[in-house]
Amino acid sequence: MAITLPPLPYADAALEPSISATTLQTHHGKHHKAYVDKTNAAIEGTDLADKSLEEIVAAAEAKGDKGLFNNAAQSWNHAFYWNSLTPSSAEPTGELAAAVAGSFGSIDRLREELASQGAAHFASGWVWLVARGDKLTVEQTHDAATFATGDAKPLLVIDLWEHAYYLDHKNLRPEYLKAVIEKHLNWNFAAENFGREGTWTYPA
Repeated sequence: MAITLPPLPYADAALEPSISATTLQTHHGKHHKAYVDKTNAAIEGTDLADKSLEEIVAAAEAKGDKGLFNNAAQSWNHAFYWNSLTPSSAEPTGELAAAVAGSFGSIDRLREELASQGAAHFASGWVWLVARGDKLTVEQTHDAATFATGDAKPLLVIDLWEHAYYLDHKNLRPEYLKAVIEKHLNWNFAAENFGREGTWTYPA
């Protein structure tokens, strides 16, 4: 069964002006689609053809197949990123809010950490909010590296590759981060991930 390109969970223009419809159309319809298409081409006719995307990512990493890993992991990271965003952000509540307070002191301090690490990240990658047990941390990954597999549980992610923001903010990554962190992080999605048994899975 081929890996599919999931639709965006909101309209192309829903995140404007922070992220334009043009950026989403290009980022989702071209970049994400290309990762999915290349993953499907690489697994066609192999023992991975009927596996989940998470299984494909793990197998590619175990085999040292860099090309397959990059495309499969980027397919997963992008789907997780779309869900990490929302047209209208609300403050975290309940158990997630308690975990934020216990790990960072306040939601404002967490936002500052996301902005700081996202701005400081060199070249392409991702900045994540991750749960390790009851402890929340902000962590960076380079290029296609992912939390799709492993013991840490990803709650939210922000794409730091230039194609995520260059059409709207040019080279001003901090401006993009400020807009996303203040207005568009999906704390309901983060709460669902915090409360679930395992890690979010890519839609079949």
